[in-house]
Parts: sequence; structure tokens; C-alpha cells
Amino acid sequence: MAAPVARRSDQNFRVYRPPAPAPRAKRLGPIRLISALKRNPLECWTSEHFEKLVVAGGLPVGHVVIINHPAAIRRVLLENDINYRKDMLQRRVLSAGMGEGLLSAEGHQWRSQRRTVAPLFARRTVTQCAPAMMDAANALVERWRQHGDATTLDVAAEMARLTLDVLERTIFSEGFGCNAEEARRAMVTYFNTVGRIDPLDLLGMPDWIPRINHLRVRSTLRFFERSIEHLIAARRQRLAERANSGPNDFLALLLAALDPYTGEPMSEAEVKSNIFTFIMAGHETTSNLLSWSLFLLSQSDDWRRRVQAEAEREINGSVMDLAEHLPETRAVIEEAARLYPPIAAISRVAIDADELAGEVIPGGTLVVISPYVLHRHRLLWPDPDLFEPRRFLGENRALIDRYSYLPFGAGPRTCIGSTFALQEATIVLATITRNFSLHLAPGHKVWPLLQVTLKPAGGLPMIIRCNR
Repeated sequence: MAAPVARRSDQNFRVYRPPAPAPRAKRLGPIRLISALKRNPLECWTSEHFEKLVVAGGLPVGHVVIINHPAAIRRVLLENDINYRKDMLQRRVLSAGMGEGLLSAEGHQWRSQRRTVAPLFARRTVTQCAPAMMDAANALVERWRQHGDATTLDVAAEMARLTLDVLERTIFSEGFGCNAEEARRAMVTYFNTVGRIDPLDLLGMPDWIPRINHLRVRSTLRFFERSIEHLIAARRQRLAERANSGPNDFLALLLAALDPYTGEPMSEAEVKSNIFTFIMAGHETTSNLLSWSLFLLSQSDDWRRRVQAEAEREINGSVMDLAEHLPETRAVIEEAARLYPPIAAISRVAIDADELAGEVIPGGTLVVISPYVLHRHRLLWPDPDLFEPRRFLGENRALIDRYSYLPFGAGPRTCIGSTFALQEATIVLATITRNFSLHLAPGHKVWPLLQVTLKPAGGLPMIIRCNR
């Protein structure tokens, strides 16, 4: 079991308890459980999930085990990961548009893609994106200033626009092959539709039975398919007409990438799936992380002032290593990722029998790791429901067990873009907080909603006030 990771809040800081569903006293019956999972899976967890390290049961069919024991999680995701494959429920959710990409591929296909794509997200490559990230942040500052002081904006939508801008400046510098606002609205449709759990999947119904959610999202997928095909065709034509004439962005690197073991490029289908994955995952997770960070700062004057002061000290220096000089800003983002993790659930199926934390795991068992539950577990974190960024500063950060904090997963299948996302979020959060203070719009209730990723339900309307 992990050691405590932070001291309790002292009198110098106002304690804030962010909104979250209260754990249920007992488990829901099958019908109510299916209904709650479809509406908002966060509302299904019970007190025992936040108090026990291993909990058996939880879905209407099959043998299910929810694990919160860091050593058991390490075994599933790292030490014995070959025995645990992605389950069909998770693969069905990801299959819409991402079928042959890194998020959903398995076995040899996944290993080859991971080797091929890994250099694109190496720290050195990501660091070179810092100026483009700062340019996007500054463009947002100018856009907000044009609205005038004390205007009200949906910050969740604004962060979505900003992260799309970053993608255009770094990964697809000649655009997405479509209007960026059209792309943002299409993404909203995609996650609102695909993110809803289908009861047929929970009941283990065969694949040949159509899922309503996937039928509803077909037009959105066709929109992205056409845009991605145009994006690839335009770049290939440009390269054919004049070699090395295109921008040196992630798309160029992706099209030229070769598996270092085999020397082979990815197939056209794999390239398309991974472009779709980069657009969706790179946009959605970071925009949500920024939205939650801005909301949490709006509820804590202490931390807003600290982040603002840090930004004033550091932003005029070199942008290339700026994120490394913003530890308090990074701590706020890491705490936001603890309370509202981008990856809210990781699930695997045991191929053969195993043992986890002293529990026998028969082959075929569905093993669920919920970062949302893990990050709020009573045995792993002091005051787990409180907003306390000091958990991630100084000595406290070193006390956090690697497998009790999983905002981007862990092991071989950890999120390949996590370094990119954290650098982007740190630069943007510091820039916004330096220039503006944000206040939640009167009467709006913030509530976390899980639809593939964890977002504020109904957006995040906030009053934007200029600091200077």
C-alpha cells in the first residue's frame, strides 16, 4: 500500500472540496446499474470501492474485479501485462474511427505502431513545440481581450478551440482538411454519442447486433474520414511535386515514420486511424484538463495568486524550457488530473488465471482499474476529496506511488502523448492566469460527467476579468 502523499491542509489555505458524486452506500441492482452507467458511470461507485483495495463484482454479467492496490495494478499493467488484453467493451467504445490506431490495436500491430510513433513524442521533439503552444496561448489572450472585461464565456468550449489551435500549429500545420470550428462541433457530437455506454455491450451481446450509438455517429465519422483523407492526399501530393517542401510537423514525421525493427511504414489504414486518434485524444483530454484546472483555480484565491505570481516571474524567459520552471502551475494541473483524470477507467481481461493482491483471478475475469476511484481512495490519499496541489510539490511528490496515480495510465500502453499534453497545459494555464481571473457564472452548477473522458457537464460558463 502506498504511503501518504501530503499533509493535511493547514490554516494558511482555504479548504475546497470540488464537486463529485457521493459514493453510494450499497450497490445498485442490475436494471438501475445499467441506467446509471448509461447516464453517468461516476454515479455508480459505492463506499467500498473507495475503502477497499480489491472489490469483486459490479456488472450484470461475467466475473468482475475492481482493483486499487498499487502492486496489483503494477502487475496488470506492467509485470504481467501480456496476460491482460483490452476487453471488448472498451474496444467497442474505441473502435468508432480508431479501429487500427494505437488506442485500440493489439498484439504485433500495436507493438509495431508504438515503435514507429514513439520518436514523434520524445521529450526533445515535444520541447520544440513549446513556442507554438505559447503562440496559441497568446492568441487566446488577444481573443479574450477583444471580448472586453467581465464577459462571460464557456471556458470548456474555449479550451477545446485552443487545443485545436495547438494541434494545427504542431501536428497538422496546414489545417485539418476542414474548418476548425466544424471539427470542434463534430468532436462534441462524437464524444457525446460514442461516450454513452450501450446496454447491449454491458449484457455481452454479439457484435453483429447494431449499437444505436455507433449508428448515430456514422455521419460524424464520415466527416472526419473525408477530412483526414483530404489532409493526407494534399500532403502527399505536395511532397510528390516537390520533396521536402512541406512543413516539418507531426504529420510529416508520421507519413515518413518507419518501424525501427522492420523498416516498414504503417499501412494507410493505420495512418488514418492514428491521425484520428491524435486529433481526438490530443484535443479532448487536454481541453478537459485545462477546463478543470481553471475551474479549480477559480475556487481558490490562494492558488490562483501563486500561479499568477509564478507566471509573472517566469514567462518572459526562454519558452523552450518554460514548463520546467512552473512547478506550482504544474502541481495545480496534476491535482486537477487526480480529481478529474483524463482516463477515468482502464479495463483488461485476464487471459489465464493469475493472483492479484492475494485474490485468485480466474481466466476470463474483467479487471477494472478506475483512476477516478484510485485517486480518491481513502487508504492511499489523505483528504482525497480536497483540492490540494501541495501533494505534487517537493518531498510530497516523491512519496506518491507510481501505481496509485494514473492520469495517463501506466506500463507499455501508457498514453504516448502525456508529455505533450502536460507541457501544453502548463504553458496555457500560466499564460491565462497571468492575464485573467476567472469566476464561475452565477447559478451554474459544475458537475463531472464521464463520456469516454471526464468533462464538466453542460460546459463551464465563467466571467473573464482582465488582470492588466
